[in-house]
Amino acid sequence: MAESVTIARPYAEALFRAAKESGNLAKWAEQVALLAQVAANPEAREAIGDPNVAAPQLVDLFRSACGTAVDAELSNFIQLLSNNDRLGLLPEIAGLYESYKRGEEGTKQAEIVSAFPIDDKQVKALIPELEAVFKTKLETSVTVDSTLIGGIKVIVGDQMLDASVRGKLDAMATALNN
Repeated sequence: MAESVTIARPYAEALFRAAKESGNLAKWAEQVALLAQVAANPEAREAIGDPNVAAPQLVDLFRSACGTAVDAELSNFIQLLSNNDRLGLLPEIAGLYESYKRGEEGTKQAEIVSAFPIDDKQVKALIPELEAVFKTKLETSVTVDSTLIGGIKVIVGDQMLDASVRGKLDAMATALNN
């Protein structure tokens, strides 16, 4: 995984620079995400890994799968990746591109892990408080983990805010053991 991200990074950086110069960060993000979905498809993965499938055939496969959703510039990017035998890196490239885009926009991805399902209204009420704590604009995703017992845990990059019952119990157990 780490090796593939290392190989994908220069492609993602070049793609991000080109998108930034064209002023189409959001549009290209959608297109790159679509390309990553195609590359993650099991049938496409099989074709990418098949030595009997030539690079032009892979390019045609991606172009037909995406249709008109991918513009000429990204179509050329598909050609470049195919020629360098790097189409399998599209999911990593898309992830890196998205992180560069969020960095440019001044936002970070926040994962809210809750002991119980929370609705959109609750998340919207929580976001301003979290943005104040993490001092950045946040895009959120929510997952449910019943092992937290109660409360939430918020992960932003390498920072974590643990306001869960499980976290408090673990902290108490550590304090009692010391």
